[in-house]
Amino acid sequence: MTMPNKREDIVRSAMELIAEHGFHGAPMAMVAERAGVGAGTIYRYFENKDILIVEMYREIEAKMYSQILDGYANEAPIRVRFIHLWTALLRYFIQFPLHFRYLEQFRNSPYGVACRRDKILGNNTGEYNVFRELFEQGAVQQVVKDLPLVILFSLSFGPLLAVVRDHILGFVELDETMINRTIEACWDAVKR
Repeated sequence: MTMPNKREDIVRSAMELIAEHGFHGAPMAMVAERAGVGAGTIYRYFENKDILIVEMYREIEAKMYSQILDGYANEAPIRVRFIHLWTALLRYFIQFPLHFRYLEQFRNSPYGVACRRDKILGNNTGEYNVFRELFEQGAVQQVVKDLPLVILFSLSFGPLLAVVRDHILGFVELDETMINRTIEACWDAVKR
């Protein structure tokens, strides 16, 4: 096993364990065992578990943003941009169910609550948030409902996340038709 692969093995193992057991159910010793490395090896790459958790989130977010922004037209109408972003996000989660499961854990943890608060309220100065920008522009253009950002996020992301979860669990099959209908329903929830 080469050095770069050890880091990847650690990240993959930590992500799997956290997705399965939560943050507290995935101690570093268990991560090391699953990754096939000594516990001390993890600390060569990550100073502590908190840093590992946040780094995994940032890596997933970077990969996710790269995919959802591919072909995104910032000058397109709000509805077209919404459909593009939500469809790309849904497809990303279908393609990477482990990322989705990890993000679910992260989102509902103190790490995620602080991160979401900053993203929704725009507290991360200099950080681009395409979703917040879309809703802000939609409000100015009076294309989306006159509701607080947090409610617009909940109305559009909540159903999407629930549908992805149900797809991963095998309760529903998200073929192209169902993906399109789901995204249209999310749009219907926030449009004026």
